[in-house]
Amino acid sequence: MAPRLVISTACLSGTLEDKLTAAAAAGFGGIEIFEDDLVMSTWSPRRVRQECEELGLTIDAYQPFRDFESMPEPDLRRAERKFDVLEQLGAGTLLVCSAESALAVDDDDLAAEHLHTLAARAELRGLRVAYEAQAWGRFVTGYLHAWNIVRRAAHPALGLCLDSFHMLAGGGGALSGLRAVPGEKIFHVQLADAPRLAMAPLQLGSHHRLFPGQGAFDLTGFVGQVLETGYRGPLSLEVVNDVYRQSDPRQAAVDAMRSMLALQESAHGLPPAPRLAGHAFTELAVDDVSGPAVAAILGALGFARTGRHRSKPVELWEQGGARILLNHAAQRSGHAGGAALCALAVESADPDGSARRAERLLAPVLPRARRPEEAELRSVAAPDGTAVFFCGGDWLGDFLPTGERPRDDGLVTGTDHVALTESVDDFDHAVLFYRAVLGMRPDQTTELPAPFGLIHTRAATDPDHTVRITLNTAPLRRGDWAPTVHSPQHIAFSTTDVFACAKAMGAHLLKIPGNYYDDLDARLAPPMLATMREHSVLYDRDARGEYLHVYSELLGSRIFFEVVQRTGGYAGYGAPNSTAVRMAAHRRRRLAALRHTPEPSRHDYSLAHLTALSLSPPELVEAAAEAGYRYVGLRLTPVTPQEPHHPLATDPALMRTTKVRLAATGIEVLDIELARIGPDGNPRDYLRFLEAGAELGARHVITQLPDPDFARKAERFARLCELARPLGLTVDLEFPSWTETPDLAEATRVLRAADQPNAGMLIDLLHFARSGSSIEELRALPREWFHFAHVCDAPATVPATQEGLIHTARFERLFPGEGGIDVRGILDALPGGIPYALEIPHAQLVAQVGAKEHARLAISATRGHLDRARTDAA
Repeated sequence: MAPRLVISTACLSGTLEDKLTAAAAAGFGGIEIFEDDLVMSTWSPRRVRQECEELGLTIDAYQPFRDFESMPEPDLRRAERKFDVLEQLGAGTLLVCSAESALAVDDDDLAAEHLHTLAARAELRGLRVAYEAQAWGRFVTGYLHAWNIVRRAAHPALGLCLDSFHMLAGGGGALSGLRAVPGEKIFHVQLADAPRLAMAPLQLGSHHRLFPGQGAFDLTGFVGQVLETGYRGPLSLEVVNDVYRQSDPRQAAVDAMRSMLALQESAHGLPPAPRLAGHAFTELAVDDVSGPAVAAILGALGFARTGRHRSKPVELWEQGGARILLNHAAQRSGHAGGAALCALAVESADPDGSARRAERLLAPVLPRARRPEEAELRSVAAPDGTAVFFCGGDWLGDFLPTGERPRDDGLVTGTDHVALTESVDDFDHAVLFYRAVLGMRPDQTTELPAPFGLIHTRAATDPDHTVRITLNTAPLRRGDWAPTVHSPQHIAFSTTDVFACAKAMGAHLLKIPGNYYDDLDARLAPPMLATMREHSVLYDRDARGEYLHVYSELLGSRIFFEVVQRTGGYAGYGAPNSTAVRMAAHRRRRLAALRHTPEPSRHDYSLAHLTALSLSPPELVEAAAEAGYRYVGLRLTPVTPQEPHHPLATDPALMRTTKVRLAATGIEVLDIELARIGPDGNPRDYLRFLEAGAELGARHVITQLPDPDFARKAERFARLCELARPLGLTVDLEFPSWTETPDLAEATRVLRAADQPNAGMLIDLLHFARSGSSIEELRALPREWFHFAHVCDAPATVPATQEGLIHTARFERLFPGEGGIDVRGILDALPGGIPYALEIPHAQLVAQVGAKEHARLAISATRGHLDRARTDAA
């Protein structure tokens, strides 16, 4: 019988209410309550017990009870009060940690005496005490030492709590010593994984614990040895991790359950991972700009467009064993001219078995429209939104032959690996996903130096090394990996002649600087160095073989190709410095390309929520992707009682769905709104709003100050900036002409008085024009104040009443060029290159064509008007 699965509330973010809901939704049968979570909750212990019963959760333990044994005077009063809490909760076990206090005495007999007394009092109430050795305890740091004390105490209500982290990270005794511990004296077992870092156990355990399968510990062996003692209690997760404590608790709980199921596959009836036989295909979302660029480099490498999908705008490109799908549907590429990796497919010996395993491991199943004659492909979503397909051989029949054939010179032989960039939040989630769902084996995390900050990379392969996936993240950077390079993804093809591939790539080849080859000569002195230099071939070797590889230039701002030649048994992915060399080279070429890009194309566009306010955040993201925007602005707080409210800050399910759609489409959040602080407003009321924005990856916060008291509104604006600054957010002041901060001059006074480094000003073209503000005064303001602009037009006639001004702003804006605002004049006074957020609500048009089509028309009309204006000016 499989052990019951339990999770500590310390693993999850949010309030106790959030954590209980998340744990139950993920399928856990019980919880440990971490003391701080109860202390912060408004629910009484009895209410918590009732809520857990309704959710189907038992409360297995309450923890931690610190600094009791070996103290000069054990605090029995505190113990009795905690026993009261356990009784009200219905929890049966109190977890007591080995003392850390400087006042503790190094006396095992005294510790045993104190614990005997505590256990005797617990027994009178029908409770038990589980004693845990902490790796950072003052004297008791190992489980065998703790067991010695428990044996001396000799009380039936006293036993051990075994924690895998403290046992495997602290070096407190070999696991073979567990054979001496009777299973009935193990009262509770806690599990956590961790990376192998040169770090003190306290620091590692307080910030970097991981779910089983994400780190370096042998938890399968640990659990096996624990169960061999005869232990039949629950297995509980206690994972303290900075990322999880800020993530959506529902997703973290799903990851937690996924890790536990994978840890004991057979015990939980988990279907085994079917054998994989390679990459079936990799799918790129492209548009009219990026599609031909991708096709050109594929053609140079000998690929041919061998098939067209029966019912979808998808092309099949083949060469050797490599297959690339180009999806021309208007989606997922993120912004005009971009391409994005939207799906990868693996060849499975049992596609249905792979799909069943994925579903059992709580992977979201992706719906797929198909015709009756088309193959039934099963797919699930990875944590970053990438679709993962499980394929046999029947899917190729969905493509109609074009008559084109790949070249027979055999440049490319197959797909060597696929490389994905993850957000730091999704990095560990993704490692666990590919390990558990596909049965892949992840390597340890490697730190790579790079031009714009440290990169963490981790590779995963199937046991036969036919499928390789590398995962990368920039743990200390928000936004793009490097200026102008957005979250790179690439596909690496295998070859037997990398030099021939380099020649074939021609102008698409990424040029590597000569300094790299001078250093390579000094380090390794490889043969054919001159030829490598000529063809920009990078090189590495180890005791088993060699690795030669070349890169293409970026295709847009994300996608590129690599071609690799492995010799011998080389199993890595190049020398550590190759990533830095490649990143620097890509940035140089990207900047050069942008300098030669016509000016009208250098602005990214954002879809402001007010333009399509009827759409939920996930729907808005989809609409933005389909229409070719780069960003969205999300309205997290309602401005009027009548408008739709999308509570992202308080609805974990909506937050997770939105983040999945952002990841799947490549769309980013530019801004959140609206922090509207009037005379009675308190900036601290917006803290959760700001935290939600940071979780979404937003850059800016829109605020308004309808307050007639200048000193008060300037001080509150400054306080809002201070709250936002640690979250990486700017606060951008908007000045609707009907408010008490009505124009450019008053907004300027506020920013100067607040004097905050993350303060900004949002120029909304409608508000700027209606307020009668001066373009010349706008030109004279600090450029760093302006992070983006709200773009629209409006009728030339200005409404005479405040009600009329508000109605136009919310319901009757026009596309640029259709009204009387000096759109070009105002925009020319702003810094070049800032994003244009299209805030163009038009109720009548939305009613006629729908919100999504209105969003598409908005960006098309705006681009057309601004391009024409520049052409006329030239």
